[in-house]
Amino acid sequence: MSDDEREEGLPGLEEQLRDMLRKANMAFMTPQAQPAADEGAPPPPEDQGEDARVKAIREFSLRPRDIRDYLNRFVIGQDDAKKVLSVAICDHYNHVRRWMDNPDLRQEEYAKHNIILLGPTGVGKTYLIRCAARLIGVPFVKADATKFTETGYVGHDVEDLVRDLVKAADGNTELAQYGIIFVDEIDKIASQSAPGSKDVSGRGVQINLLKLMEETDASLFSQTDLIGQMQAIMDMQRGKGTRERTINTRHMLFIVSGAFDKLGDLVRQRVSSSPIGFTHGEEDKKEGSAFLRLAETKDFIEYGFEPEFIGRLPVRVVCNGLSVSDLEQILLNSEGSVLEQYRWDFEGYGIDFEVDEAAVRRIAEKAHAEETGARGLMTVIEKILRGYKFELPSTAIRAFDLTEEAVENPVTALAELLKKKETARREMLDEEIDQFIAEFEKQHGLAVSVDKGGRELIIEMCVERDKSVRGFCAEHFRDLEYGLKLVARNTGQTTFKISRRFVKNPSEELSRRIAKSFRK
Repeated sequence: MSDDEREEGLPGLEEQLRDMLRKANMAFMTPQAQPAADEGAPPPPEDQGEDARVKAIREFSLRPRDIRDYLNRFVIGQDDAKKVLSVAICDHYNHVRRWMDNPDLRQEEYAKHNIILLGPTGVGKTYLIRCAARLIGVPFVKADATKFTETGYVGHDVEDLVRDLVKAADGNTELAQYGIIFVDEIDKIASQSAPGSKDVSGRGVQINLLKLMEETDASLFSQTDLIGQMQAIMDMQRGKGTRERTINTRHMLFIVSGAFDKLGDLVRQRVSSSPIGFTHGEEDKKEGSAFLRLAETKDFIEYGFEPEFIGRLPVRVVCNGLSVSDLEQILLNSEGSVLEQYRWDFEGYGIDFEVDEAAVRRIAEKAHAEETGARGLMTVIEKILRGYKFELPSTAIRAFDLTEEAVENPVTALAELLKKKETARREMLDEEIDQFIAEFEKQHGLAVSVDKGGRELIIEMCVERDKSVRGFCAEHFRDLEYGLKLVARNTGQTTFKISRRFVKNPSEELSRRIAKSFRK
């Protein structure tokens, strides 16, 4: 491009930039500050009516027992926690319903039933809240407290929680303002920094979360959200008007959780030194969850939480560790249990399995020894069934029994199962040979047949090398297509027989047939 052409193009480029900036400024103005719309501008979209999910919140009529019974379908045990959660959730959404119906209540102060969940990992803390949110029909967001920093310059800003909640509500800010925000690992941000040190992930994060939990107008666009800013411009250009810039957190329910391992030790020390506390013998028998139930506000403050922060979490729920019996019930009775997930995995291959009572008990015992709660079930079952999931889909086996012996020695049990089903396996390999022949003819237009001796040898070699017929033939007969096409070109022959001799040494047999075709 010449200098003259470049100079002629600059005014047009500058005008485009000015136009984009003008539109961006209009998009970010408040509705009161926007200039009057042009006469030719499209009319605002008609009111589509209240969102069905918002309407469900307005008509909230659940009772605590309804929520508890629903949670029982998915989470085993934790009876006390379910009752407390059910009451707190009902109280919160009953208030929201009254607030939506009666505008006069909007100016009244209301202390939210924000919740703090305490208990070891894998006992169902997150699952409880996720299931409750699904029942009510409100958007739900979960995040780990450890990813946030005081100002967001190293990690994430706490207001990202609110923005994620809006995304979970499909951009519906009216629905999002009644959602549930769940912050896990909250015990990891207890401020225990040394005096004079800069704490960017403890006290500062607590203060910022405190603002959200009380009531604040959170920005819907972060400073680095270029996509959101460009979306606002495009919405304005399409006649959708200016997007909302903030969302109020007054009616969002905040739930935080953590294992709080060391908090139990603080409570233990306090109650053991108290004149009315436990005797040493009784204290030793108490589990960690028993001491967490005795935790008071001063214990949380000593643990490292700001008084204002812990004061905004009035509902305190302690979840118990899971016993062996609890883990058994999770396997057998909870909807969507890990055992059911493995059944679905095997069903994808047309395989079913049965588990006897002794095996369930042994799996639960092994999972309990993992000390990771219900997550230990996945760890144990995966170790047991990994070999089955690899081997059985390539066999004719369509059902098997998972016994206590198989739980203890899965490799040995699988080998015995495969040995018993050897005949069925060979039959399946024979069917795979027919599939290979059909695929070869479809791809290359050449008809191939394998005689009885050839089939027997292919099956023997597949078993010996632990391969499927498809994998074996792709490697063993890798020159078959090229050789037979060359013979077909020279002789016009399109049907070929593969004998046991051919299977033994395909390269030699192909060379012999090609040489013979040239002589003809």
